[in-house]
Amino acid sequence: MKSLEELKAIREKAREQMNLRKEDNSDNTRIVVGMATCGIAAGARPVLAAAVEQVSRRKLENVSVTQTGCIGVCRLEPIVEVFPPGGEKVTYVKMTPEKMEKIIAEHIVNNRVVTEYTIGAADSDQEGR
Repeated sequence: MKSLEELKAIREKAREQMNLRKEDNSDNTRIVVGMATCGIAAGARPVLAAAVEQVSRRKLENVSVTQTGCIGVCRLEPIVEVFPPGGEKVTYVKMTPEKMEKIIAEHIVNNRVVTEYTIGAADSDQEGR
């Protein structure tokens, strides 16, 4: 750090990142990433980071990114749940940072569920085996 202004900029960036992870408004779309041991082992940390980065980069105001513990379906980790205000939750499974980017673009921005990443699509894949 070379100046007080640089320190202030770093502090403001950190505050913005923290604000993205708060659950303070019921009108927000909530993105919840499962961060239990099984989720972390399957790669949930980069998925969470990608969600926060995408929401920040796109300057999405009514979207919060949070984490939770066990969602309960370890074989499908990493799991991300999207809770639109007043709507039903959508559960995405076997997530990657690249899939998270598509979900932000399609589901969060354009309000189109990415069905091929949902829990229903994953269950269909299992039945066909």
